[in-house]
Amino acid sequence: SSHFEEKTQWEHPKSGKRKRVAGGLPYGWEQETDENGQVYFVDHINKRTTYLDPRLAFTVEDNPVKPTTRQKYDGNSTAMEILQGRDLSGKVAIITGANSGIGFETAKSLALHGAYVILACRNMSRGNDAVQRILTEWHKAKVEAMTLDLASLHSVQHFAEAFKSKNVPLHILICNAAVFGVPWCLTEDELETTFQVNHLGHFYLVQLLEDVLRRSSPARVVVVSSESHRFTEIKDNTGKLDFSLLSPPKKEYWAMLAYNRSKLCNILFSNELNRRLAPHGVTSNAVHPGNMMYSSLHRSWWLYTLLFTLARPFTKSM
Repeated sequence: SSHFEEKTQWEHPKSGKRKRVAGGLPYGWEQETDENGQVYFVDHINKRTTYLDPRLAFTVEDNPVKPTTRQKYDGNSTAMEILQGRDLSGKVAIITGANSGIGFETAKSLALHGAYVILACRNMSRGNDAVQRILTEWHKAKVEAMTLDLASLHSVQHFAEAFKSKNVPLHILICNAAVFGVPWCLTEDELETTFQVNHLGHFYLVQLLEDVLRRSSPARVVVVSSESHRFTEIKDNTGKLDFSLLSPPKKEYWAMLAYNRSKLCNILFSNELNRRLAPHGVTSNAVHPGNMMYSSLHRSWWLYTLLFTLARPFTKSM
């Protein structure tokens, strides 16, 4: 072990395989030097100090024989595991709907790995609570809540202007916020709520922030969609886009179908965005977060709550 080079390396006596420490310290850890010039490590989360490099738990083979063909991550992987060893210092991320569920776990994971994370939330008190929960885990996390109500295009515009006034880059934009199973209701923009919150509000947000994303390249947009996009259609009999299906009148509205359509819009949007912006260093991907993910999405109707409760043993947890 060499404290001067800040890396540890050794050779197995029988197999001859070499191992070394790679990557940054795990989240919450910092390297300090005592009065004798000895390097030690502080774990701020569990409030402990050690002279043993915590990265010894994550050694890598110096000369891996061949990459394993087994998938590295699966349905049980957590965001923290996937980001293990990554240093996101200097990166700026915006996550919509970040005060609960998948959005919160994503925001926390990015923040604990050094990113400056903006939690874009409709409810500021919930947003600030989420910020405090992250700061409790790591007091040096760079997190902030900002108001964004996707059911108001004016609010989307105001958020984009407020963000731009900070004069910071934008490397990661995660369009995560969504409503599910809500009764038919028009927004202040005279559009059906599910369609506007899940798709159109995000579409507008990306348009308003596109110039910042391009200036910050390499940057990425991640749109949280769903496998349920498969169970719907947004074309008429002639194969053309049917706008009346996107924001339907009350008599033709079914909450589940509206959700499915909004998720299909997410994917079509993400694909086209990637086609247009990838040449400029901005990639876009749509993701399916997991089957019947148990989150606060279903809070609006007792029947969905019952279904989710019954299905809970078979779902991914947060």
